[in-house]
Amino acid sequence: MEHASAAAAVVDTHGTVTGWSEGARRLTGRPAAEAVGRPARDLLAEPLPPGALTALAGTVVLRHRDGSPVALPVRACPLLDAAGTVTGYAVTADATTGAEPTLAGQAFQQASMSFSVFDTRQRYLRLNDVACQVMGVPEDTLRGRPFPETVEDAEHSQGFLEHLREVTETGRPVHYESFTGEPSGNREHAWNIEMWPVRDPAGDLVGVALAAFDSSEQYWARERLALLNEAAASIGTTLDVVRTAEELIELLVPRYADFASVDLFEWVLGPDERPPLTDGEIALRRVAHGSATPGTPEKAVHLGETDLYPQFSPPAQALRQGRAVVSQAGEPDFMRWVAERNARAPEGAPQRRGVHSLLAVPLRARGTTLGVAVLIRIAHPDDYAADDAVLAEELASRAAVCIDNARRFARERSTALALQNSLLPRGLTGQAAVEVAHRYLPSGSLAGIGGDWFDVIPLSGSRVALVVGDVVGHGIASSATMGRLCTAVRTLADVDLPPDELLTHLDDLVAHLASGEEAVAEVAELGATCLYAVYDPVTRRLALASAGHPAPVVVRPDGTSEVVEMTAGPPLGVGGLPFEATEVELPEGSVVALYTDGLTESRERDVDDATDELRRALTAPADSLETLCDTVLKAVLPEEPGDDVALLVARTRALGADRIATWDIEADPAHVAAARQAATEQLTAWGLEEAAFVTELVVSELVTNAIRYGASPVQLRLIRDRTLICEVSDGSSTSPHLRRAHAFDEGGRGLLLVAQLTERWGSRQTGSGKTIWCEQPLPPDCRMP
Repeated sequence: MEHASAAAAVVDTHGTVTGWSEGARRLTGRPAAEAVGRPARDLLAEPLPPGALTALAGTVVLRHRDGSPVALPVRACPLLDAAGTVTGYAVTADATTGAEPTLAGQAFQQASMSFSVFDTRQRYLRLNDVACQVMGVPEDTLRGRPFPETVEDAEHSQGFLEHLREVTETGRPVHYESFTGEPSGNREHAWNIEMWPVRDPAGDLVGVALAAFDSSEQYWARERLALLNEAAASIGTTLDVVRTAEELIELLVPRYADFASVDLFEWVLGPDERPPLTDGEIALRRVAHGSATPGTPEKAVHLGETDLYPQFSPPAQALRQGRAVVSQAGEPDFMRWVAERNARAPEGAPQRRGVHSLLAVPLRARGTTLGVAVLIRIAHPDDYAADDAVLAEELASRAAVCIDNARRFARERSTALALQNSLLPRGLTGQAAVEVAHRYLPSGSLAGIGGDWFDVIPLSGSRVALVVGDVVGHGIASSATMGRLCTAVRTLADVDLPPDELLTHLDDLVAHLASGEEAVAEVAELGATCLYAVYDPVTRRLALASAGHPAPVVVRPDGTSEVVEMTAGPPLGVGGLPFEATEVELPEGSVVALYTDGLTESRERDVDDATDELRRALTAPADSLETLCDTVLKAVLPEEPGDDVALLVARTRALGADRIATWDIEADPAHVAAARQAATEQLTAWGLEEAAFVTELVVSELVTNAIRYGASPVQLRLIRDRTLICEVSDGSSTSPHLRRAHAFDEGGRGLLLVAQLTERWGSRQTGSGKTIWCEQPLPPDCRMP
């Protein structure tokens, strides 16, 4: 009796069907009357391979009565007569589909993952319910058909087919992961696939079984984690607001959005404070956008332009609610906003066609909303969902922190730069002693603005002080400290101290500030450097001292250059060692270059090599000091300087004997009249008769005071420069003091008279005593160039 799960047929040696079972009828839909007596080949959808029956086992493809193919593994058993001669074959096949399934069959059919069985020629033999759902067709439609014929994109499924063939050829199982779309639709899935060979009781390979697990959720979870890790490394590589927004766009498009844009509030890009968020339209400035398809959907909004978001629009809702807003095609607000955007777009601008899903995410950092990121899907088949919103909020949060860091850095940098520029000298007026040019380049590194400064300070006697300093550190604190030091140097220079003494007082000031204020202590611990030099055009001597600062370079008129040999003291605020002054005599027309270490020090090169480059650059031909400064920066400055750079270049001048008159005066009041007469005659020789009256009074008072209260030797000197300078020197170090004489005082009015008659006056200590000086303004036509 035939088993309920089997189908059987008898075929004679001529290939004619001589027997047909009920199971065969259920399997093929043909009754015995239609099958018996016909050639077996008439019942096949494909011809049998040569020797198929004699091989006793294999797969045949029958043609169902309705015309569909039915592929079955079959076994052939030879039938023998009494003489042992083969008179035919009994062919049996599995007919489970037409019988009551076994428990194993039920488990196969009802499994939660996709199960399929293929023969050795990659034709479907069995599929369970999940596999049929994935393929989108019933099992009868697929059974017996080769796999490539059952998928629309055969090329995309080539890898799957190759793995099936690999199992058939090698007999070894294969495990791999695939990311592809369902044959039944466009949605992309990740699959974890296991293939293994199926063997008969004799051990022969008769098919390939396949189990496919839909691992899309795990795949997308890994992708989201990878995206977050990538965001941590790729967003915020610079402290630039626009570049940070561009990095977010590069991460999102095209893998997560077909179009994305980043719009920020105007105040984020400027120095203004955050205004309150009001009702109505929200104005944002477009700083970055990107599209998988260039030109769509809204290139009508150009970078840098202001975009307006209505109150009902998803981006405006996201800004007001402070959370991500997902919007899909068909929703009223979404459709209304798309229609309004299309209506507002300029003629010829791309329209928002095909947009089916939108995700608007506010950019919030430290409790402040900076702007909004808008993500749009057009070609991507999936709509944005809740898990996408969570991921987008995480990405936006990281990007917002980086944007806020960049904004804070830009604001602090602009503040420090404004402070620096306000403290640095502006439009240095030409001095009779030197011709000057200067350059200041703020640092472009992430460390921020440093504390470099320079100054040119006019001193008495037509002398001039050249100053360059550097506060170690960066930021507003360094700029503020630099301002204090710059002011202190000017104050001390007004006292006319020698360079080494001035640095000693400046060092005490830095130490005092460091002990009293934490803001300066941090900078002072690292130190500040300063180079102070005084040039006298009368003696053509340059006196200078350094507090841990690089020595200047001198280029003489003959083209030779040298670094001034000097002993550099410790940086300011360190203390412990004295400062030493150095003096050099310079021919007229010599060039002195003072600079900060940002010009010559970098990690990529040696300081000595950079200094040699500086010397060569200073000897290059230049039609002006301004051109020389540019030449030096181009030749010496690193491509990416990591520190501020200050450069001060001065060309020395000399006052000739025709502009200076000197008299030695005996310490006797009787010689005061002779001093007045000599001064008057000299003014007449210079053509300055108009200044004779005031000069006589000044000379009389200063020489009388020197003889009466000072000590020998007494000397009178007149200097004709842009002002008329009168100097009286004596051997006493006691400085005079200006006071107001009372009505019955017989003296005390001399200095008061000098102060009222002249433009400026003062005193300075010298190596042999003191000098009292005063300056008178001269008419423009009488001034020396």
